[in-house]
Amino acid sequence: MKRLLIVCAAVVLALPCIIEAADLGTVDIAWDSLGAASVIKLWGGGRSGFRCYAGAYMLNKTAGTAQGNAWPNGLIGSFCIDLPQYSSEDTLTYKVEMPSQSPEPTDFLGGYIGAAKAGYIRELWGRYFDPAWVNGGPFSTQQKNDAEAFAAAIWEIVYEDLPATPSGWDVTADGTVGQLGFRCEQADTAKANDWLHSLDGTGPKAELWAFTNYDKQDYIVEIPEPATTVMFAVGVLTLLRYRRWC
Repeated sequence: MKRLLIVCAAVVLALPCIIEAADLGTVDIAWDSLGAASVIKLWGGGRSGFRCYAGAYMLNKTAGTAQGNAWPNGLIGSFCIDLPQYSSEDTLTYKVEMPSQSPEPTDFLGGYIGAAKAGYIRELWGRYFDPAWVNGGPFSTQQKNDAEAFAAAIWEIVYEDLPATPSGWDVTADGTVGQLGFRCEQADTAKANDWLHSLDGTGPKAELWAFTNYDKQDYIVEIPEPATTVMFAVGVLTLLRYRRWC
């Protein structure tokens, strides 16, 4: 029993590295419609005073490979993590990636967001994501405003430098030198900041993957529950196989 607990603990610690190195598969998706969302004015991702819908985006999946089949064909709720690029209403093949290995291309950010920012997004999602934002609607004004604030919080994490503490996040001010940074108006910025300031690492962390395409907008999505069990099983088998050869 003690040996099993040690193996399980080792898998939990090693799983991000194991999955990060794995080929997770692909999904064929197209931007379909809005979930809960409303218009925001933002500066970030190379855009200045840009007005767009911030909130949940619904993607229509029609095919997949490997872990891309964790989602059945049909609509998948997502949030944008790639402001420089536009979504596509044409069906395209996207890679399934760990959030830390997104977005693509890396030209604008100078690299992937990495594990620390991915951890902030996982906790944000675990604490505050509301499934009602992607349930087909109709959506209340409050739901639209909340989903908008959630999107702003995600963009703050993606495009700003990591602050010394979570209290340093601020969607109303660009706190990063150079082309990076993020700020927004015409949104519930107080709620976005309250959520960001609460991310102290002690909250629940959602299991997330990213859909990435080099030429189009990338998205963050939650992994369906059965797929998390598969991920753990793959991690156990991979770790045990590794131990046999060491």
